[in-house]
Amino acid sequence: MLGRMAVFAGGIVAAALVLPGLATSYLERPQAATVAQPVNASPAAYTGGRSVVLPPGPGGHFLATFTINGRKADGMVDTGASMIAINISTARRLGISTGSLSFTARANTANGIVKGAAVMLDRVEIGTIAVKDVQAMVLPDKSLSGMLVGMSFLNKLSSYKVENGALHLTR
Repeated sequence: MLGRMAVFAGGIVAAALVLPGLATSYLERPQAATVAQPVNASPAAYTGGRSVVLPPGPGGHFLATFTINGRKADGMVDTGASMIAINISTARRLGISTGSLSFTARANTANGIVKGAAVMLDRVEIGTIAVKDVQAMVLPDKSLSGMLVGMSFLNKLSSYKVENGALHLTR
């Protein structure tokens, strides 16, 4: 169990070293300037019952509103993150009881070494795509300004690819 946590924390570390400034600059924008919008008003194109196409946002990043355990949260898709990474404030908004979490995993971020807590998300949705039982890591707010959607979600899809500048997700 600890070995798996270390592997997952390593993926978070890699993402945290590369993307914290980018994620922070996009996720901390005022609501009026946020590219990610509620799913029903999202610029994402729903190409069928099992596909979603996300156009690139500012800087070429793929930002969207996800529904996690029935609650909406803005996030950036990050193939460099081994799992979904959520800050404590976002975790609380998603109904995760942060007081009972065990912050025993270590992650090396641009802000230094931080402790994270592994959680299991019952359901993660974007548009018409829904997956169950997705692993995530909760990190301190100072380490992450919002949410990164990593490989623990993407690996549950049948495919994901960038084509003509847009991210295609297929369940």
